[in-house]
Amino acid sequence: MASSWVFSAQPPNIVFIMADDLGWRDVGCYGNTFVETPHLDRLAKDGMRFTKALQQTVCSPTRVAVLTGMHPVRTGITDYLGPEAGALFLDPKVDTINERLKAVGYRSGLVGKWHLTGNYEAAKGSPDKHGWDEVIASENNYIGGGSYFHPYKHIAGLPAKLGEGEYLTDRLNAEACDFIARNKEKPFFLYLSHYAVHTRLAAKPDRLAKYQEKLAALSPDEAAKVVTKPALAAMMDSVDEGVGMIRATLTKLGLDKNTLVIFTSDNGGESVRGTKDGKLVPGVTSVAPLRAGKSHLYEGGLRVPLIVSWPGVTPPGSVCDEPVNGLDWYPTLLDVAGVKSKSSQPMDGVDIVALLRNTQEKREGAMYWHYPLAKPHFLGGRSAGAMRDGDWKLIEFFDTGDLELYNLATDEGEQKNLAKVMPEKVAAMHQQMMAWRGSTGAKVPPR
Repeated sequence: MASSWVFSAQPPNIVFIMADDLGWRDVGCYGNTFVETPHLDRLAKDGMRFTKALQQTVCSPTRVAVLTGMHPVRTGITDYLGPEAGALFLDPKVDTINERLKAVGYRSGLVGKWHLTGNYEAAKGSPDKHGWDEVIASENNYIGGGSYFHPYKHIAGLPAKLGEGEYLTDRLNAEACDFIARNKEKPFFLYLSHYAVHTRLAAKPDRLAKYQEKLAALSPDEAAKVVTKPALAAMMDSVDEGVGMIRATLTKLGLDKNTLVIFTSDNGGESVRGTKDGKLVPGVTSVAPLRAGKSHLYEGGLRVPLIVSWPGVTPPGSVCDEPVNGLDWYPTLLDVAGVKSKSSQPMDGVDIVALLRNTQEKREGAMYWHYPLAKPHFLGGRSAGAMRDGDWKLIEFFDTGDLELYNLATDEGEQKNLAKVMPEKVAAMHQQMMAWRGSTGAKVPPR
């Protein structure tokens, strides 16, 4: 996708906000009438909302994709980095987007979650080894199941800044605004990486009570239609407020007209909690009509909310139905910042600046996923690979060798497997997927 644009005085500031495990239906502007997200809704009204934004199916691989522009398989980080994966980390030799932007004068700040360090004692992949000018309130212990009130288990030694009962999302929001104020004289890249809304869910008591009362006031029929748990909705209040705080700070400092703001999530929502008696166990949200959720290579595990506002570029109130991928942000932000220098590092994403201007542009090229597992993910996801080419999607399950083919134009819920009735299509796509594996070094685990 070709693009050409020129900034006049100073390249735009970039604010990239990533929520954790936020499903595509958990934001008001995506049709959720239970969760209250006025600031994200305003961001969408002022910019562009994507209906088919895709990521990797779990945390760490998405962060690799966004920050390096390389498919995670090239780094060996194909699953979330848990305690048992301590030998894996993001090699400091890899060029992250903040390092490329720094070369053209950007100040960079990471606020919050990194999840690419590997073993935290050795800290071979810690963010301070990846060229950030500022690393703020980022984990120094394994993240585990969430720690949202001070003192934080995964950010040992961090003193409270907002008083007794400090809530982590509020702290990250405040730190993000402070970073902007400190760096207002230069172009900056702010990566606000929330730990919310990852389970275990924990919200501020007053916000939780608000949604519990809201749910209780609904009729049984209305309550049955609510897809988001009250605790998750309450956590989203804080995430949404941060978007408002950041935009207000940009406006106060006169930076709003020259700042690109991106909001997204790292993977699909936690709509399932594994399986029981051969059936999926419901999670904390719903991604219907999409199938499955986080850890699965069905669309429910890949689709995320994506809202982009870039004054003078993104048409206000626009909706983009073109599929895009988290890999695309690396080349796109290089273009946005005017980075002309080349790198020997592979680039697997596509520059989508032209698409940000015009929703009718097309993103060229197939998308691939590679998720080899020694055993099923605790949320139920299986060892598998997938590719999407236009509206066609092929999934190969490594544990059985089964192939599934779906036409997402007519079956976005992936309910009608066409593999047996379209063997030639399956063969052609599988051959293409195997060629991609050969080019990237992706290995299929033995059954």
